[in-house]
Amino acid sequence: MTTNPPPSPAPQLLLIPGLAGDATMWRFQRAVLPAALRPEITEVHTRPEATTVQAMAALLLAQYPGPLLLCGASMGGMIAMEAARQAPGRVVGLALLGTSARPETPEMQALREAAIALFEQGRVREVIEPNVAFAFHPSGAARADLVQDYLDFVLRAGAEQLVRQNRAVIVRPDARLHLPQVKCPVLVVCGEADQLTPLVCSEEIAGLVPGAEFEVVADCGHMLTMERPEVVNTLLTQWLQRGGWTG
Repeated sequence: MTTNPPPSPAPQLLLIPGLAGDATMWRFQRAVLPAALRPEITEVHTRPEATTVQAMAALLLAQYPGPLLLCGASMGGMIAMEAARQAPGRVVGLALLGTSARPETPEMQALREAAIALFEQGRVREVIEPNVAFAFHPSGAARADLVQDYLDFVLRAGAEQLVRQNRAVIVRPDARLHLPQVKCPVLVVCGEADQLTPLVCSEEIAGLVPGAEFEVVADCGHMLTMERPEVVNTLLTQWLQRGGWTG
């Protein structure tokens, strides 16, 4: 007599914010994602022991057991890619939004180090307010509600998190080395006018992962989950449907 193996547990969908981000980044997506996937906005990147991207990924894998669907924006995408490297058998799908697989460049490291020096002096707003022009498409930067939401969550994160997370990004691993081995379905999305992780970074990820889907969001900068939520929601929902994760 043969017995059928028990069914595989349904994966959990985790939304991973970017640097200094919190649930505000994902509020438009959280409301429309399938409840059966138990969508949750993780905050592992905020923990004091989360000093590297590798540590953030390990904390995520330890906190959330079983198969995972990981949807990461910016630094959140870096965490998602690293989690897939650490536990390829558990990560069953990746959605990578406005992120990069490349290691830090000397130019960006210098800029981050200068910002860290100001953060350590408590001069957070002085650094963050000019960053609005780089974080958003001009149409988004003209929207007072979006800009205020962005400033609010970064200021809530505070200097200590900004210092720790920027240092983690400076020493991030080169994810390009393992992306060709990724076997799960991957969706790569980038804002057409993303100045912080330019389009070429997403094109590179999509080119390295076998069978990856690649979508460009028009009239959009780096903060695509906030700037173009309807487009992002549609792309994520369709990706989940194609993967057979929506039931």
